[in-house]
Amino acid sequence: MKAGWLLRGLADVLFPPQCVHCRGLVEGGGYRHLCARCARLLDFVRAPHCGTCGHPFFGPRDGGETCPHCAALAPAFRTGGTAVLLRGPARSLVMEFKYHGGRHVLADLEEIFRRSPPLLAHVRGAVLVPVPLHPRKERERGYNQSALLASALARAAGGGTRVAALLRRTVDTPTQTALDRRAREGNLKNAFALGRHTGLNPSQRYILVDDVFTTGSTLNGCARVLRRAGCLKLDVATFGHG
Repeated sequence: MKAGWLLRGLADVLFPPQCVHCRGLVEGGGYRHLCARCARLLDFVRAPHCGTCGHPFFGPRDGGETCPHCAALAPAFRTGGTAVLLRGPARSLVMEFKYHGGRHVLADLEEIFRRSPPLLAHVRGAVLVPVPLHPRKERERGYNQSALLASALARAAGGGTRVAALLRRTVDTPTQTALDRRAREGNLKNAFALGRHTGLNPSQRYILVDDVFTTGSTLNGCARVLRRAGCLKLDVATFGHG
């Protein structure tokens, strides 16, 4: 372990890490791939926030625990939490991680989780269930980003938090990036199923984990499968919202 730290320190001296957001040199700030200036731009989510998706409330509100982002969602899960708003440097980290093979930024994503006490309290002690990728897409990408995030979140939370891959993706759906809520829901119809030889404990709390909460359609599609299988205590958690 000590040798690994020494090698990494030497590598940083010879090849100074570059900030994934501004492309400047990383010096200070506590992250390996965000400079101190960009790290200060991370928009951590704190209370008060929507009880369904975790998006923060800004300014006065007229009661209720649901925000406009998910008012029409009809969630099959109970509550949701998220670490940051997906803009600026947080978006750059996710784009690097998800679309450019950037597994090297996972340590920074985990560090952001560690600096999100409300999210850690939300997931601690639960079984984290990553949103699955279709096998073709996972082979193409080389990993399931939600599974890696779930493991990082479990490490950050501690307290017996663990990961279980309970779901599989049965339909190779087109990308959802440009779709609205209704189109996303149609795109995901019957796209998920319970994993083979999977058993659920009705008394256990499960939390679906994904990288981003946009409309909630993907998480809701997964939640319906777990609900039908007998999951009674089901929540969601994401790295970012946006």
